[in-house]
Amino acid sequence: HMGGMCSALASATTADKLIKSQIHLIDLAGSERVKKSKATGTRMREAVGINCSLLVLGKVISALVKGHHHVPYFESKLTTLLKAAFG
Repeated sequence: HMGGMCSALASATTADKLIKSQIHLIDLAGSERVKKSKATGTRMREAVGINCSLLVLGKVISALVKGHHHVPYFESKLTTLLKAAFG
């Protein structure tokens, strides 16, 4: 995957509040079907990594929706980077 984060700070003069915003740009590259693409070597490892990250992303979203106390943010680099975006 490829990802990046951009942070911006702005202050509201009327309420003397500091507002922090972040935008996350992530290229998930889609799920990869290793058998269908016949990927080998580095491409196969990348496809497996993408699929693992997408699996963990699904687990994180599911845990948040169900209100679980444990959310597996740290099971992948993708969800670790996106942790702040989930609220």
